[in-house]
Amino acid sequence: MAGLRAVRGPELIGRRLAGGRPVLGICVGMQVLFARGVEHGVETEGCDEWPGVVERLQAPVVPHMGWNTVEVPEGSRLFAGIEDERFYFVHSYGVREWTLETNDRTEAPRVTWSEHGGDRFVAAVENGPLSATQFHPEKSGDAGAALLRNWVQSL
Repeated sequence: MAGLRAVRGPELIGRRLAGGRPVLGICVGMQVLFARGVEHGVETEGCDEWPGVVERLQAPVVPHMGWNTVEVPEGSRLFAGIEDERFYFVHSYGVREWTLETNDRTEAPRVTWSEHGGDRFVAAVENGPLSATQFHPEKSGDAGAALLRNWVQSL
């Protein structure tokens, strides 16, 4: 976050979103979009685009490195046609609880989940012009290329 703040990243992300322009966060790029993170006991404020805490995974083996399936919500555009594919993850931290309530006043974000070592975490979020993945689509072979194509086609 210090590096992102140094280049006015949160302001630039907010301005893009305010103008309806798309933003795609990948891995740490997804994590910074949440309200806050806790790493090695240090709490850091995030961009606060979504409520939630990025925290260390509670799994027997961390970091989580490797291929994993995801639980895709109905109506996902990012995962259209690739709902049953596997994606490449490499991370020790994630958001383990989704807390955003829309009360049907706006369209609820589509949240995709995954699991590592019995610990469930947010794998992707689609929220209007703001999308993000915890996994690396650029390292996920054909499935990742299809996801990026889906994102570009949604612009």
